[in-house]
Amino acid sequence: MLNKHSYIFVGLFTVALMAVFLTSCQEKKHKGGRTDTPTSGVVKIASDESFSPIVEEEREVFEGIYPQARIVPVYTNETDAMNDLLKGKICLVITSRDFSAKERKNLQDRKFMPVSIKLAYDGLALIVNRANTDTCLSVNDFKKILLGQITSWRQINPASNKGTMQVVFDTNKSSAIDWCVDSLLKGKAIANPNVFAAKTSKEVVNFVQKTPNAIGIIGSNWLNDEGDSTNTTFKKNVTVVSVSKADKATPMNSFKPYQYYLWTGAYPMIRTIYALLNDPINGLPYGFGHFLEMPIGQKVIYKTGLLPYRGDVVIRDVQVNDQ
Repeated sequence: MLNKHSYIFVGLFTVALMAVFLTSCQEKKHKGGRTDTPTSGVVKIASDESFSPIVEEEREVFEGIYPQARIVPVYTNETDAMNDLLKGKICLVITSRDFSAKERKNLQDRKFMPVSIKLAYDGLALIVNRANTDTCLSVNDFKKILLGQITSWRQINPASNKGTMQVVFDTNKSSAIDWCVDSLLKGKAIANPNVFAAKTSKEVVNFVQKTPNAIGIIGSNWLNDEGDSTNTTFKKNVTVVSVSKADKATPMNSFKPYQYYLWTGAYPMIRTIYALLNDPINGLPYGFGHFLEMPIGQKVIYKTGLLPYRGDVVIRDVQVNDQ
């Protein structure tokens, strides 16, 4: 039996452009005692914890190309990371939102030149225990869960024996919570009494793995099976929920956060990942931030299972023999 599957291939450019770009401002004089350049030195950056798999992959590749550079990521929540950027404690943040108008004006009024770089598209994933057979939800279902209008699995499926839902995010001030409040609930507060926060995305996965009535919310980059070069396999220890834009979710109208469904927009819970820069000397944060949007940086993003923002995307139909 032959099944037709669509895969994404990202066409990339030459490395020469990256080398020219990153070395173009190495001759500038440094201010404030900093000695780093776009390709050398030691700097701390901040990232929302949910993007740590991407940042670690990018850091290893960047430091392999530029052995005199050392990137020290601080994995925290989106709120604290942005506060550190605005206070000048760090110069680069990896997050799921752009500068607000107020934040950008604040920096510009202080004679800074903030830069936002779109890096990738990420699917905010819903995961459940392997014993849970309710694996399709609509966006409206998920909204009602967050608002406390749905608190039991029986409200999704009257035949369910999973009882009260336990809803778990990664951290209290994470980008996932911000996205849900801003994009899904349009500013309304999460009101479900059974919603709580773990400390990391890994703890969300572990909790769902052990808890039959749990539903977890994490970035899809945490779910990619590293052994699958096609990025069409998720980790086996939890089940990734298919999500539908329709009022009633069915297997035919619901989709998982695969790269292809991020590209087509069929998966409804998509967020953009940004590198936010405020580097007054265009040093190592500047170099690493722009490396992420260059061909090699975008290829790393592709390999993590997310959809790169830049690059030539070609969709090919491939015949796969299941026998």
